[in-house]
Order: sequence, then structure tokens, then C-alpha cells
Amino acid sequence: MTSEQTTDHSTSTRPLALITGGGTGIGAAIARRLSHDGYDVVVAGRRREKLDAVVAAIETDGGTARALVLDVTDADSVARGVGSLERCDVVVNNAGGALGVSRVEDSDPEEWQTMYATNVVGTLRVTKAVLPMLRRSPRATIVDISSIAGERVYEGGAGYVAAKHGTSVVSETLRLELNGENIRVVDIRPGMVHTEEFSLTRLHGDRAAADKVYEGVDRPLVAEDVAECVGFVVGLPQHVNIDTMVIKPVAQAAPHKVHRGSIDWKTAR
Repeated sequence: MTSEQTTDHSTSTRPLALITGGGTGIGAAIARRLSHDGYDVVVAGRRREKLDAVVAAIETDGGTARALVLDVTDADSVARGVGSLERCDVVVNNAGGALGVSRVEDSDPEEWQTMYATNVVGTLRVTKAVLPMLRRSPRATIVDISSIAGERVYEGGAGYVAAKHGTSVVSETLRLELNGENIRVVDIRPGMVHTEEFSLTRLHGDRAAADKVYEGVDRPLVAEDVAECVGFVVGLPQHVNIDTMVIKPVAQAAPHKVHRGSIDWKTAR
């Protein structure tokens, strides 16, 4: 079944979740998790073939999904994409990413602009577009996928850190501004997550360097770990808001402090 042949979301009684950056990694895992939890899912992103693969997997598992080609850095694309929806109960602003690990003095300003456009302005565009629909929903929830970089700095990460600080600030400010309305705003801040594309993209396609990021780390997070947390915060009673959730593997104490080597789990009590 193609994405154009999926069930009409406008007539479904299931709540609807829109996930940006949903074609791979964390976004795809969140889409699968929310579908499993009873949501109709709109998987949004730039690459049709990736979106269709996620939709097919969800439908094979008995869920209902639709692919939506959408670029959060393009105002017209966001307007058209969100405008094609008749309702939205949950939005997960997951589109983002990192570029480069340069020191400030060696950084490429264009990479910084790209990260800001995706992580911050993209979150702004999508949130503004879906707010009218969220205001009509009894389950209205905004989940922003930020990072521990949204609260801690580290050398070589200033561009990404600045962008993710921006993402988290949008979440925190929006929560103040929507106080008194039935809309939850949740900021999820993962630490080290091993996905197929994040570090590879950040390191400009250098596979050896990308693999080295996770080398020797005992069980970094995987996309499904983050999706599990998103499912938890979304599934709580509507009057319960998890303002901020920080998620790290046990091997990671901070962005810059990661244990590389085995951990003796047999000592656990």
C-alpha cells in the first residue's frame, strides 16, 4: 500500500501525531512507537523513499500512517504540508541535526546557519502551523527533540550547542506563553544516541570517524530508547506535563565525559 492509499485520517477516531524528521533514526522510531500506542501517524521529512519505508513498516504492523514530504527550512513547504492536515493532536519536532565539530575560530558560518534553520526556525515554523489544530484537541501535546547540548557546552560543539540551546529555549518560552491552555510542551534532551545517520552527517560522510564516536562505549542509546520516552510522556494523563526529560546511557556522564570500556553490570544490587 502506498502512502497515498492509506486510510483517510480525517475520518479516523484515533488521535493523530505528526513527526518531523520521521524518515530515519529517532523520528522513525517515534512514529512506530506512537502508532503502536494507538495514533494515526503522519511521517514528515524531505526524502520520500525513506518516509515510504517507515509507512510500509507501520502498516505491516497493523498501524495507520501517511508520508508527508516536508522541509522544515522552507516556509512554503511547511504551510502546504501542515495545511493538508485536518487535525493534529501531537506534534513531535524531531527534524534537526548537527554539522561539524570545529572550534569556534575554525567554524563554517554556513553550517551554523543550516543548524539554526533546521533545529530552531524549523521547530518554530511547524509549531506555529499546527497550533490552531492543537487548540481543538483534548490531547494537545508538543514534543521538541532537543539534546543534552541544549543545556551543556563542550569543545568543538558550539554551533550545534547554540542551535539546541535555541530549541530548548523555544520549548521553555512556549510553555510560559501557552499557560492556561490545554497544550502540553515537553522538551526531550537525549545524550549519545547511536543512529545510522547522525554522526555520519555531522562528520560529512566520514564513516571511520563516525564509527569512532561510539567506539568502546558500552550500550549507547538507540532510537527506540528515545521513542520509549516520547511514548511515556505523551501517554500520561493530559494534566501531567514532563517539562524536560534528559536521557543518557549509563556510560555517559556528560557530553564530554563518556566511559569507553565494559561496565560490570553483575555488581548491580
